[in-house]
Amino acid sequence: MTDPILILGIPFDFILFGLILLGIALFHRHTLPIALIGLVAIIGYKVGFTGFKSGAGWSGFGHHMAHEWVTLANLFLLLMGFAILSRHFEESRIPDEMPALLPDDWKGGTVLLVIVFVLSGFLDNIAGALIGGTVARHVFRGKVHIGYLAAIVAASNAGGAGSVVGDTTTTMMWIDGISPLSVLEAYIAAVVALAIFAVPAAIRQHRFSPIVKKPPSGLRVDGVRVFIVAVILTAALVANVTANLKFPALLDTVPVLGLAVWAAILLTAVLRAPDWTILPETFKGTIFLLALVTAASVMPVETLPAASWQTALGLGVVSSVFDNIPLTALALKQGGYDWGFLAYTVGFGGSLVWFGSSAGVALSNMYPEAKSVGSWLRHGWPVAIAYVAGFFVMLAVIGWHPDQPH
Repeated sequence: MTDPILILGIPFDFILFGLILLGIALFHRHTLPIALIGLVAIIGYKVGFTGFKSGAGWSGFGHHMAHEWVTLANLFLLLMGFAILSRHFEESRIPDEMPALLPDDWKGGTVLLVIVFVLSGFLDNIAGALIGGTVARHVFRGKVHIGYLAAIVAASNAGGAGSVVGDTTTTMMWIDGISPLSVLEAYIAAVVALAIFAVPAAIRQHRFSPIVKKPPSGLRVDGVRVFIVAVILTAALVANVTANLKFPALLDTVPVLGLAVWAAILLTAVLRAPDWTILPETFKGTIFLLALVTAASVMPVETLPAASWQTALGLGVVSSVFDNIPLTALALKQGGYDWGFLAYTVGFGGSLVWFGSSAGVALSNMYPEAKSVGSWLRHGWPVAIAYVAGFFVMLAVIGWHPDQPH
């Protein structure tokens, strides 16, 4: 790999990546072509001029993709698979029953966010966000405010931040030998953040479209679809835990989690046929995320600033526009972090922008109106305040203790 071309001291790779992000922010109705054109431009530049960490030219690109394909395949399979899961969940009629279980004012919206938070602690945060989005569509009469959509994503990411099975980044830490108890400390900040953003988001949603006070009469929950949802989620959880505990090396060579989800989907298809019609639109959003992740993976990020709480806080902001998987990998290689803080920042930080996390992209596939950076920032401002507040409360309570169990 040769030295990157610098413009005003900035590697040209980053300028190209920044232009992609700017294009997505300004032209949110054309996010997929912008991401794909940008990816082609970055790859062309790398092949023609600087090469990759794994080598020069197309050979270097091939070696790079041989290393990245498992991550990309897992994301693809999970985003597509959990879209099928969310439709099974919707057709089970459980979302229609939720008004009977939730308070019928702003407190109902708050309780739903807490449910998403809890679910994401032991499920993948993509599943947590999609389940929350599915319930919201039913209990709010199909009118879900973009600020509340941002809160659903934030709740799913916060819920997964302290669990080694709740987010890809925390799972990476677990594989690398970080104690799950060290990661668990992220919940100190995550719970504070949830308490800060959930109430204003729920109040705004209540004013926009109040919760349905009574479920429709004559409902009958489809128990078979409930069973199918449980099977898919159990398959994901068991595959994640088993692979990490028994076969960690397999995770680098096979997209275990995604394959487990799709095995469960296909095996249960004999009980109830999945709604395959949702896949074409989901496919577009999935390819968009994979294009961004691939572009981020080839950026010349060889080192991070010295490990400190300031760096950890900044990495969370960077994670809102830059894939948090390579950032986490670099942090693990570098060492010197308090892993509870890093789990919180790289996990929750992606909530600040709609495409900053896979959960955000998945929910935006369900609600295309969320694909606006300006609207997300304007209406989702409590999430940004909650991110900073949660971090500093955690810092005040337990302090910064790098590479040491508390």
